Amino acid sequence: MIDFQLDDRSGVATYLQLAQQVRHALRLGLLEPGDKLPTAKEVVAKLAINPNTVLKAYRELEREGLLVVRQGSGTFVRTSLAPRDQAELVELQQRLTDWVAAARRAGLIDEDIEAMYRAVMRKDTHDTEELHDTRA
Repeated sequence: MIDFQLDDRSGVATYLQLAQQVRHALRLGLLEPGDKLPTAKEVVAKLAINPNTVLKAYRELEREGLLVVRQGSGTFVRTSLAPRDQAELVELQQRLTDWVAAARRAGLIDEDIEAMYRAVMRKDTHDTEELHDTRA
């Protein structure tokens, strides 16, 4: 089951944080089709938020086709976002975990690591776009 966490400093609306955490869990294979999500009441008890916030997140994910609500039974995962090669995903996640540990040993803090990640992602996106432009 997913364990929701909130970042009050992120500036991101609470319902969007919840929805994003479900998407991430789907991408990582932590949630699979048929898995039941916590009820709004359970999330409210853990996070001390308005039940409508949880319901709004779940409705958004339902509109995206990721969840299905079964009246009286709960909210369930409808589809996965995980890559087909789960073994490769596990290997990549371990390599990333090792890299983050090395970065912390080198004295980087979370903000430094995130800045590096975003810079690499931007460069990779830019390089990929340039490659497509030269092929066109």
